[in-house]
Amino acid sequence: MQTKDQAKATYPDLFEKCFKYTDAKVVKEAGVYPYFRPIQSAPGNEVIVDGKKCIMVGSNNYLGLVNHPKVKEAAAEAVRKFGSGCTGSRFLNGTLDLHLELEDRLAKFMKKDAALVFSTGFQTNLGTISTLVGKSDAVIIDRQDHACIVDGARLSYGKVYKFAHNDMNDYERVINHIRENGNSRGGLLVVVDGVFSMEGDIIDLPRLVEISERYGVRVMVDDAHAVGVLGETGAGTAEHFGLTDKVDLTMGTFSKSFASLGGFVVGDKDVMEYVQHKARALIFSASIPPANAASVLAALDIIESEPERREQLWKNARRIQKDFRELGFDIGNTATPVVPIVVGADMDAFVFWKALFDNGIFTNPVISPAVPPGQAMIRTSYTATHTDEQLDRVVEVVARVGREKGLID
Repeated sequence: MQTKDQAKATYPDLFEKCFKYTDAKVVKEAGVYPYFRPIQSAPGNEVIVDGKKCIMVGSNNYLGLVNHPKVKEAAAEAVRKFGSGCTGSRFLNGTLDLHLELEDRLAKFMKKDAALVFSTGFQTNLGTISTLVGKSDAVIIDRQDHACIVDGARLSYGKVYKFAHNDMNDYERVINHIRENGNSRGGLLVVVDGVFSMEGDIIDLPRLVEISERYGVRVMVDDAHAVGVLGETGAGTAEHFGLTDKVDLTMGTFSKSFASLGGFVVGDKDVMEYVQHKARALIFSASIPPANAASVLAALDIIESEPERREQLWKNARRIQKDFRELGFDIGNTATPVVPIVVGADMDAFVFWKALFDNGIFTNPVISPAVPPGQAMIRTSYTATHTDEQLDRVVEVVARVGREKGLID
């Protein structure tokens, strides 16, 4: 019988990769490690980190609702009435009347037949994509799609194809390749971000829809960063382009504009019923707690009754885009409140982040694989409730650090 040491010498060790992983250690030793920073206050435009106050331009609290009194009271009242959790999945004992009310409201808000609420936005994409794309089908994704879209496509039994970021000519080329080579005997689904979460640019939905219709491709849009932000009523990318009837499925999350946690997908009633009864990510996950559902309903009330919040969000976003471009920063093709600053090398991004943090500005450094190699960036994002004084301070600090690091003159 082999001893433990003999077994180690004979067989590969599953944990060997862990023992050899040094990336995080290197950054920590350099004193610029930016991740898992504990925030010691309520999330908002100003937060306490390491005992000091920072202006937060690294959250997705686009409409500034996470601390809204009506949202917090709705969550508290739901806990008082229903308790702290559902203790089960939507499929069995975990569906409350709150969930059904929320699905009905979301379907109406998004102008679709039906909605289905998942436990997280990540699970929404995992469950929906992997359920709908079968063995004889194929799914086409943008190369810069969010990780949950990529993972949902991987979990499906269909073939996965990618096209160059927001390049509709390449999208059509991929479709032709699939059709001409007989790689898909079944249906095709294209899944794209409405607003790309790192770059802040918007998908060319009019061209994508036009091409998809010609080739019989169903269209799904991930509107995690678009619901509440884009469109006349905040219903997202399809509404923004006047293409609500042309997009088959739209998903969204509750952790951005809705100031809560969870996810949803809207579409045709028959499709939603199929996903509801087939999606493993839904059936085998506990449902969102009552407080989450109630806070989303309250946030939805505010989104529908206070369009001025979205107007202020766009005023702030356009101001920052203009200021950063005039300073000479590379902010890519952003057209939304997500405003990146392209830095280049990963370590340079960490150093830039640390300098901003030391000056009281909380941002997010983004490196590969979230962005292409050599395109590391500082991701900043803005809310409807950022004040002019806060934005002045952000611009002043970013400009000063940018000059110190040689990013701008």
